[in-house]
Amino acid sequence: MNKHQKPVLTGQRFKTRKRDEKEKFEPTVFRDTLVQGLNEAGDDLEAVAKFLDSTGSRLDYRRYADTLFDILVAGSMLAPGGTRIDDGDKTKMTNHCVFSASEDHETIRNYAQLLLFLKAFSETEQTKLAMLSGILLGNGTLPATILTSLFTDSLVKEGIAASFAVKLFKAWMAEKDANSVTSSLRKANLDKRLLELFPVNRQSVDHFAKYFTDAGLKELSDFLRIQQSLGTRKELQKELQERLSQECPIKEVVLYVKEEMKRNDLPETAVIGLLWTCIMNAVEWNKKEELVAEQALKHLKQYAPLLAVFSSQGQSELILLQKVQEYCYDNIHFMKAFQKIVVLFYKADVLSEEAILKWYKEAHVAKGKSVFLDQMKKFVEWLQNAEEESESEGEEN
Repeated sequence: MNKHQKPVLTGQRFKTRKRDEKEKFEPTVFRDTLVQGLNEAGDDLEAVAKFLDSTGSRLDYRRYADTLFDILVAGSMLAPGGTRIDDGDKTKMTNHCVFSASEDHETIRNYAQLLLFLKAFSETEQTKLAMLSGILLGNGTLPATILTSLFTDSLVKEGIAASFAVKLFKAWMAEKDANSVTSSLRKANLDKRLLELFPVNRQSVDHFAKYFTDAGLKELSDFLRIQQSLGTRKELQKELQERLSQECPIKEVVLYVKEEMKRNDLPETAVIGLLWTCIMNAVEWNKKEELVAEQALKHLKQYAPLLAVFSSQGQSELILLQKVQEYCYDNIHFMKAFQKIVVLFYKADVLSEEAILKWYKEAHVAKGKSVFLDQMKKFVEWLQNAEEESESEGEEN
């Protein structure tokens, strides 16, 4: 019995070999189908993209990634040496390829977006394409806007977008540097969209930072954190401005700011400057210098309790003092009001004597420093004397 079974087994093997032989010719069938569809799509690149998208479910792009790449770049199937194997048959070639595109930036850019048809390529091909794209971005051949192709749902869901982006950014930084990458992202308005490389449930700064830091791209993690923080501050400033213009009760404003600080992990030092700006923007200031100081003191007295809540740390007090100094310098009518504002804040427990003395000695900014230090001289002397007196009283006790 066993002897009779052997020919059957060999026959099975022979059938398999036959099937393997047949598969060698399948890339040409793949090519014919693809070329026909591309040519029927006409000159409309959107129609081409649509055709490639819909055909992907019928044709095995992964299996024939080399052929797909050949067609999109060279317009036809290539032999290993790079020569065409279409025998001049027009039905086996297409003009919808990089080599036949017109030599202008916009057209090639559109093809670059088509080439980010990444699901089609194997991992090694994706890596090569990512590196090539990174180098071309680095030397300015391609614009950063091609990265929007990575935000395609299917690429994001399958994790292709993030892994491709990491390889691309590494090549870009190797070609140029981190600053080139971040400034290009900012110019293309992509700085706030980087989270879209991940599915919605993973679109957090922490997830992005870990993924990119683990991949050796800490510069981009830090960049995103700063951009997100700036975006948050802008939103917070806008909302604060609105509430102050509507003369919202201070208790409500305090509650709102505290909630936002907690939700966005914002330190007090990031908030105090915003508060000062919003408070000063909430008023139409008098054009006469002699009246503006009086108006400012009345207004700031009203909002001192709000500033007091968010100047509980020495660093926050110094930031506030610097902001007041810069504001009085930039708005000429306020030049003489600086000392009066600082004294008001001292009396209202917004600023401590330690902060004022530190500002006076070393923490002031350059803007109008001689004018403001001169204004503050007597008050600072008074503070120092009061401090010395309290110290000597303490010793006597």
